[in-house]
Amino acid sequence: MKIVDIYARLKRDLNLIEKELEGNVRTDHAMLSETSLHLLKAGGKRLRPVFVLLAGQFGQYDMGRLKHVAVPMELIHMASLVHDDVIDDAETRRGQLTVRSKWDNRIAMYTGDYIFAKALNVMTQLTNPRIHQVMSHALVEMSIGEMEQIRFFFHSNQRVRDYMLRIKRKTALLIAISCQLGAMAAEAGEEISRRLYDYGYYVGMAFQIRDDVLDLCGTEEQIGKPPGSDIKQGNITLPVIYALQERELRQELLAELQRIHAADGQTDVSRFLHLIRGSVGLKRAEELAERYIEKAIRTLDGLPNIRAKDDLIRIAHFVGNRSY
Repeated sequence: MKIVDIYARLKRDLNLIEKELEGNVRTDHAMLSETSLHLLKAGGKRLRPVFVLLAGQFGQYDMGRLKHVAVPMELIHMASLVHDDVIDDAETRRGQLTVRSKWDNRIAMYTGDYIFAKALNVMTQLTNPRIHQVMSHALVEMSIGEMEQIRFFFHSNQRVRDYMLRIKRKTALLIAISCQLGAMAAEAGEEISRRLYDYGYYVGMAFQIRDDVLDLCGTEEQIGKPPGSDIKQGNITLPVIYALQERELRQELLAELQRIHAADGQTDVSRFLHLIRGSVGLKRAEELAERYIEKAIRTLDGLPNIRAKDDLIRIAHFVGNRSY
């Protein structure tokens, strides 16, 4: 079974989520409504809502409750992307102009703030205080992750551990709590919620590593933005950290990093990409992503043998091998 079959089976509920997303970001303020809908209309994988829905199948599956988790998880993700594009000076996202590019940075920042606020508003429909505690903690950690990424821009001596902690906060945590909160909203039980959190964490780590690999070796058509976007803004990702450990490449890579930094990212990075693609950095990063996928699948061993469990395994394999 392919991942599209999972989406097809969840189509009715995902369509409801899509309508809820649109309805919640629409507002009487014309510009705010237009900017908020801009990224939503560009599409996306909607992985976080899918994780919520699949996790909910381990308990009492009730869309009346689950939508109040699935919608906020996607809205938080969207808001973080709008803010990221400001930090990154990104021109395109998902093959479309970013909010900051089509309007400006100020409009983009307030748009992201608005979408964050709408996410919090939707989740108030759930009365379980633990759900709100988990989400608020994740938002704090995500903010720290973003600050840490900025702090480490063009920092060539950062450790693998620094990178891992950063992507845990920036990416893996939101995927982890999408799984956890879906189970909690469905009252699936503490042990199931914990296992699903761990599964989401491991998948989220692999997702970001794979994303960083694609930024260095993918095409603009595949990833919806020019390759090398990360390094242009100074974000040194795992394949680059590994490549910098190669003695024969390190000095040349450092020279390229210095050149890109001095040009404030407004320069050609094809030489840098060529060096990275010729290193073992990409291969080592891909191997680590695969180990995370294996851990994610092992985490599911203790869960009931229902179809949602098989679906989560298939999604994990998709994340580990995706090319977009």
